[in-house]
Amino acid sequence: MARWRVGVDSGGTFTDVCLFDEDDGRVEVWKVSSTPDDPSRGIAQGIEEGMRRVAPEAAQPGAPVSYFGHGTTVATNALIQHRGVRTGLITTDGFRDLLEIGRQKRPDLYDMQADKPPTLVPRDLRHQVPERVRHDGRIDLALDEDRMREAARALKDAGVKAVAVSFLYGFIRPEHEKRAVAILREEMPDAFISAGHEIAPEFREFERLSTVVLNAYLGPVMRNYIERLTPRLIALGMTATPHLTQSNGGVIGFEAAANMPVRAVLSGPSTGVVGAQVIGALAGFPDLITFDMGGTSTDVALLNGGACKLTSEATVHGYPIKAPMLDIHTVGAGGGSIAYVDGGGLLKVGPRSCGAHPGPVCYDLGSTEPATTDANVVLHTLNPEYLLGGRMKVDHDLAKQSIANLADRLGLGVMETAQGIISVVTANMARAIRVISVQRGYDPRDYTLMAFGGAGPLHAARLAMELDMKRVLVPRNPGILCAMGLLLTDLRADFAATKLLPATAASVGEVAAAFDGLVARAEAWFVDEEIVPGDSNLTRTADMRYAGQNYELAVPLPDGPVTAETIVALAAGFADSHKQRYGFVAEDEPVQLVTLRLEATGRVRKAELKSYPDAGPDCAGAIIGEREVWFPEAGAFVRTPIYSRDVLLPGNRFTGPAIVEQMDTTTVVLPGMHARVDSYLNLILEVAA
Repeated sequence: MARWRVGVDSGGTFTDVCLFDEDDGRVEVWKVSSTPDDPSRGIAQGIEEGMRRVAPEAAQPGAPVSYFGHGTTVATNALIQHRGVRTGLITTDGFRDLLEIGRQKRPDLYDMQADKPPTLVPRDLRHQVPERVRHDGRIDLALDEDRMREAARALKDAGVKAVAVSFLYGFIRPEHEKRAVAILREEMPDAFISAGHEIAPEFREFERLSTVVLNAYLGPVMRNYIERLTPRLIALGMTATPHLTQSNGGVIGFEAAANMPVRAVLSGPSTGVVGAQVIGALAGFPDLITFDMGGTSTDVALLNGGACKLTSEATVHGYPIKAPMLDIHTVGAGGGSIAYVDGGGLLKVGPRSCGAHPGPVCYDLGSTEPATTDANVVLHTLNPEYLLGGRMKVDHDLAKQSIANLADRLGLGVMETAQGIISVVTANMARAIRVISVQRGYDPRDYTLMAFGGAGPLHAARLAMELDMKRVLVPRNPGILCAMGLLLTDLRADFAATKLLPATAASVGEVAAAFDGLVARAEAWFVDEEIVPGDSNLTRTADMRYAGQNYELAVPLPDGPVTAETIVALAAGFADSHKQRYGFVAEDEPVQLVTLRLEATGRVRKAELKSYPDAGPDCAGAIIGEREVWFPEAGAFVRTPIYSRDVLLPGNRFTGPAIVEQMDTTTVVLPGMHARVDSYLNLILEVAA
């Protein structure tokens, strides 16, 4: 009997399922609408339907599922919609309002009306207690345990469900935080407790405080979700240990995810990047810009030499988070992004989305505002009759009427308005890609655009033209690549210690001792996750800066013991990184080590993608019909061949205009573009020379 590996990515619009047969390498995919009221229901439905319809042998009683990986937007959506739990805060006396004060820097420098995101803990639930640890670890004032107990009882009386504890220098000496947590557990045994030294043991008090508050705010939401999902999986006969994706691209067990939900805020998008790394390397294109366009948002990332950079700090929906995550940039542009006319009479698209329910107008579920998907249906770039391989009917006339209403307000024709929506969305996505490329010293023309997500291949060709990129890579199953990425990733944990030290030989002893401590924590994690020594790996980096700078750059450490030569190599690596990012090196400025980091990876068996023999260039057998498609280059509808992605074989070649349809997405090939299928069944689009 076949052994199956199952990956599920639960998005805001669709839930994607990827089934991999370990015995023969077969990959099967399935897609269902998400269930925002209870995402676990959509996941169970997707797994059950997928196993029953595309892999019925996997649905048999006792069919072995050797691995289950899951990416979710539960934490993200709870943060976006501010649907976390009632949360309290315990902090050092005098720092009660730090959470609200934040930093002097404003997100929109010249916008006098810019709104700050809501403070997640109201002032009456923020308690300060006397305690003070100095920056060097010396205790100036012991924790006042009586005041601490009073604060705990006050929060309990206020009906708080979660409490965050973050003292000023708790990351250097955590005894006070540990004692505060112990008191909270005595007084509030049912509350979810998060402490700064456990969640973000790094310097920068505001960012650390924000992170631990977010973890507490989201903790019960994630825990309740996992408690609902687990019995559904058991009911399906799932016996494999379930894992959930982290924002750093690795996976962790459900229990760890329930305790640290802040590390799963970018759970879904991260596995798409992992899948892109693997597929790009196999296809021979290690330098990629990933373009993951779903129903609600678009996520982009830059892979240089086959690797996506990690960032230790990011702002997610207005809230700073100090947690390791892949350097992914998100914009509110997806298939469900709503088009409207702003106060100045201009056409805008997003970030507001119609979501899965009611969805775009063409779904005929009650929406009246046109979305990006409606524009594609009107242009016939999307099938005007159905989606998901015929499983989801769409109403072309409803979509066209909604676009016509918008066109009347703009004083344009229906087709010009529909194409205008696509142009605005394309500009939004191009702006996001320039943030991660041009603004960081990388030329997008040197990269291949890898398009995935349900809507990525639909828009990729136009986006590539906008950025003057010459090549687009569309993987075999782009609509479920995030789910597939779950079957291509390893277990992973990250550990950090802030040590503000000069980058000189005098710091060798402290650097070595700090890494020894991190290694001990990583080894304990390997034991907890049952990772054998041969499958474990450790990678060291150091965050560095010039003395007085506000921001650091991550620099990898050479292998081997920490010596004076190690520090010299770090300084040279920092100079190279600073030159890349900022265009200069300050030769005479002292360099500092700030935070030392250790990435622990536990290798697990992963899906292996197969290569297929060349079948020649002729792909006439893959043409399943024609339809009129609007191309702005012609200013009219053009009779366009429709290819079935399922029938295209390695070596097949054709020229645009063309439409390639498959269950999970649609690919648009623009006039004059050349398309070919490689040995891994990737579709590669190239601009004619």
